[in-house]
Amino acid sequence: MVNTLFDEHLVRLGTVADHVAGLDDVAQAVKAFSPEAMAPRCGIAATEIRSLTRQLATTERAVVYGRIGTCTQTYGTLASWLIDVLNILTGHLDVEGGAMFSKAPAFGANTAGNAQGKAGSGKGITTGRRHSRVSHAPEVMGELPMVCLAEEIETPGEGQIKALITIASNPVLSAPNGERLSNAFEQLDFMVSLDIYLNETTRHADVILPGCSPLEDMHYDMAFPQFAYRNAARFSDPVLPRADNHPPEWQVLLRLLAIVQGKGTSVDVLQLDDALFAADVRRTVGPEHADAVLALMGNAAKGTERLVDLALRTGPYGDKFGQQPEGINLAKVRAAPGGIDLGPLQARIPEMLRTPSGKIELAPASLLEDLKRPAAELLQPVVDAPHAMRIIGRRQVRSSNSWMHNLPILAKGPYRCTALVHPSDAQRLGLKDGGQAHISNTHGALEAQIEISVEVMPGVVSLPHGWGHGLPGTRMGVAAERPGVNLNAVLSDREWDPLSGNAVLSGVGVAVRAVNVAAVASL
Repeated sequence: MVNTLFDEHLVRLGTVADHVAGLDDVAQAVKAFSPEAMAPRCGIAATEIRSLTRQLATTERAVVYGRIGTCTQTYGTLASWLIDVLNILTGHLDVEGGAMFSKAPAFGANTAGNAQGKAGSGKGITTGRRHSRVSHAPEVMGELPMVCLAEEIETPGEGQIKALITIASNPVLSAPNGERLSNAFEQLDFMVSLDIYLNETTRHADVILPGCSPLEDMHYDMAFPQFAYRNAARFSDPVLPRADNHPPEWQVLLRLLAIVQGKGTSVDVLQLDDALFAADVRRTVGPEHADAVLALMGNAAKGTERLVDLALRTGPYGDKFGQQPEGINLAKVRAAPGGIDLGPLQARIPEMLRTPSGKIELAPASLLEDLKRPAAELLQPVVDAPHAMRIIGRRQVRSSNSWMHNLPILAKGPYRCTALVHPSDAQRLGLKDGGQAHISNTHGALEAQIEISVEVMPGVVSLPHGWGHGLPGTRMGVAAERPGVNLNAVLSDREWDPLSGNAVLSGVGVAVRAVNVAAVASL
């Protein structure tokens, strides 16, 4: 589609025209990726690709969005980047009806990230500041690829991981090659988990610290207001009281921090919270104002509530500790049970730009370099292969993560761990609705119940994420009644997007064949 925009002279930058750099570099980089060349890979006719591109370019209010489906595959960063490129080249960035930026009400020292600095310029994004010890995978936004964890535990030497903390997570089911990861956890000197379940991951822990019920904890969302379609602030108080002998999770985490820092188990977590909060205040308002702010907030609630209050008061709508009396703080937000509406999204470029050039860098060198991979792999004739089908994940309203399978109200109803296949593939492969299929590749194999559906395209099989319950040592009785199968059995822990570090969880080649249940039973 980007190729078509240049080929048919449809590029219109609109309101961001003065803020874009690298236009010619993108045009040159996508020359080989014509609709005619890519149609066999997309499964969409070249004429349809061109038609869709013209519609996008000539429609006043239009936008292209992508999320999990585009970013958890081998070209994840490229796909996410090209979505942005499409919106920019068609004049649909930072305008009503297009892709806009929210103005989150809370972005203090803990959440500002790359949005800090002078409007129109900044430090940009730097990756690879360090690398994993074994595979030398680059760090991205402070994180290393999950698929490197097992080898970092298994491989002796300086820097070997020998202890692990997990928090409300289940990587044995949600990461590729969970069996290897499970075995690696058994090699740890110590493992502690903060969780409400004894699941496939926490069964390896030496200590499980029970988390609170979500209904016993306050909630203020820091992440998703960054992506909201309207600016708002909303705080939720606990619905149910927490038991007196059950500390809030922030205190548990601070106690773990103290132990890791060598301060022992008898540390005063409230004093530690005060010290860490004072450091946050100094970073947020500057050393010269820190003492005054700390004095003003001296009687504020401790822990996470105090951090939320700081973030709200120093945010774009904040009261600035009395300097903006009409501004918001935690008390005002808390007093509005339905939240505070802060208005519709507004144009924010160049305000949002934090690149060193002060421009939207349309053609980062790392992305142009990575385009060589699809050029080498996808611009070739399509040939039949043993693993001709492609498997993708699936999330459902009642089953978006593994922990949801243990809640009776969500687990009830039809069986959901089914492999969706298109009717044409079902006929070609001899698959029957409700029957079993053997799905395999060089990484592993599994058997799943087939569901024939036109919701997937020909050549694709879709299996939902987070299943495969009932391993020895777990205590998730509801989930174990219908354990399902683990999609990640056919995913490799040696494949990740080189730019983001995301594991390749989708678009993996597999062979699919029908299982003759009667024949198996007779054996």
